[in-house]
Amino acid sequence: MKKQVLLFLLSGVFLSVQSEELPDSLQYKTSTIDEIVVTGTRNETDIRHLPMTVSILNRVEIERNNTPSLLPILTEQIPGLFTTARGVMGYGVSGGAAGGMSLRGISSGSGQLMVLIDGHPQYMGLMGHSIADAYQSLMAERVEVLRGPASVLYGSNAMGGVVNIVTRKMREDGVKTNINAGYGSFNTLQTEVTNRVRKGRFSSVISGSYNRTDGHRADMGFEQYGGYAKLGYEISDNWNISADVNVTHFNASNPGAVTEPLIDNDQQITRGMASFALENNYEKTSGALSLFYNWGKHWINDGYHPGDEPLDYRFNSRDKMMGVSWYQSAQLFSGNRLTLGVDYFHFGGDSWNSFLNGNREEIVDKTQDEIAAYLDFRQYIVRWLTFDAGVRIDHHSHVGTEWVPQAGFSFHLPANIEIKAMAAKGFRYPTIREMYMFMPANPDLKPERMWNYELAFSQKLLEGRLSYGINLFYINGDNMIMTTRIDGRPLNINTGRIKNAGVEAQVMYYINREWAVNANYSYLHMKYPVLAAPEHKLYAGGAFNKGRWSISTGIQYVAGLYTVLSPAETESFVLWNMRGAFQAVEWLDIWVRGENLLAQEYEINAGFPMPRATVTAGINIDF
Repeated sequence: MKKQVLLFLLSGVFLSVQSEELPDSLQYKTSTIDEIVVTGTRNETDIRHLPMTVSILNRVEIERNNTPSLLPILTEQIPGLFTTARGVMGYGVSGGAAGGMSLRGISSGSGQLMVLIDGHPQYMGLMGHSIADAYQSLMAERVEVLRGPASVLYGSNAMGGVVNIVTRKMREDGVKTNINAGYGSFNTLQTEVTNRVRKGRFSSVISGSYNRTDGHRADMGFEQYGGYAKLGYEISDNWNISADVNVTHFNASNPGAVTEPLIDNDQQITRGMASFALENNYEKTSGALSLFYNWGKHWINDGYHPGDEPLDYRFNSRDKMMGVSWYQSAQLFSGNRLTLGVDYFHFGGDSWNSFLNGNREEIVDKTQDEIAAYLDFRQYIVRWLTFDAGVRIDHHSHVGTEWVPQAGFSFHLPANIEIKAMAAKGFRYPTIREMYMFMPANPDLKPERMWNYELAFSQKLLEGRLSYGINLFYINGDNMIMTTRIDGRPLNINTGRIKNAGVEAQVMYYINREWAVNANYSYLHMKYPVLAAPEHKLYAGGAFNKGRWSISTGIQYVAGLYTVLSPAETESFVLWNMRGAFQAVEWLDIWVRGENLLAQEYEINAGFPMPRATVTAGINIDF
């Protein structure tokens, strides 16, 4: 029945419409083959000359979705990437948390997939994983997702890839203010205000947000406050400086799995980020020096099961990550680009249990350092061939030194055909939690390592109106950190392996001025299955824009999603989402968003049934 529904809905999405000439600027756009990116290389580069695969989500698509979090949009639009969820809004932390990302079966929950903000690492200093509720749409100009190892440029935690949030800018002179507010199912409220200014060489972006929901289950409330500010100044035509700060605080409640409910499992989390950058950009050389500081404060009541006694303590932690990054890229001779960079990171924190009687039990107080240098060499051998190779030497204050190589070719063939071949190593150092916190801790852990081999084909046809691509990849990793019982007690040891292979495909077709369709599909085979990495993921969508109306809809099909590993349990489901907007007057849009309109029953986190059909509506004001 699910397959019949899926085929019926897909047939409605891919409508046959007579083609006509396209305008120079199209409103519906997710990613193209020849965009300029910064994630696969530190300097701005035409994506065609990079051997790795980078997907791009731009501001138009972010605004079209009208969602506070970036993660649902990425799950739809990026093949191979999947994000866990447990409710209508909010992800939380600790037990029962969601917001874990997997890319080709490599997970952010264990720190194998890195989130960046303007190229700076973003993860919890003690635990090593990303904090999903901190990645809000209000700060993002675009999101670049590098699928495959990025350890040469970004070091540990980038072994499976990176999600780089590129922050917003104001490019034209003037003042612009935007107010977006919506209300929907389960008393869900989302609000955001953004002011952007540019006057001469000065620019600024200031945003604030407040979001909340009662949740679709009792004791599943979520409340979030967020603020973002960025200031920039162009010193000259070749030099500029910028500084930004982002703070998010959220309160989350976890009711527990339906089979094992929890009482008073509450969390109060504050995450912050600040950075400063000095950039230069000349005709034949460009570079930057940047400093960043991330911090977090966590208060968690782990709760108790009905019939048990409430806990007499609360878990607390403070973590930090500070760093300095420098790179300079230069064209030494025709067709060449050489990039040299140095990174230094200092991270860690402390954690403790605070008892209700005033006592305090220390858990860990640790900091560690990572220093690295990397070199990337790119050469256009002939007009139709680019060679790229890079190497990183990375030293960890506790674990030791790691060498990280990568190499690849890009072929630029007739008929707008691009073929890429890439081999890259990724790695991850063990986290402070894995080495020093809780029962399984093992200070003698070694780095996780993997190799990714990839072949990609892409083409643009019909004067750029149709673009498509397909990727084949194979991943072989060892030294994966797993918890195993040794001499009767649990212990973290380097005993796990990864052997993943798969196919990713995507297509975009601008039918005419009003209509566009896009689709992506990924197939993942895992010899050693992991949670929340689906075997099949398909998304197919369409958009219509005419006059004051814009409507988009999409179908997502997920199959073979592991929710439990032993004994194995998998989930399959079909989700239908729809979004629409009407421009009432020049400065006012009215929008509506419907999700899971088929009212599917499904789970992503085991024991956490997802909400049935939900609807949110709101207004968007620009002046």
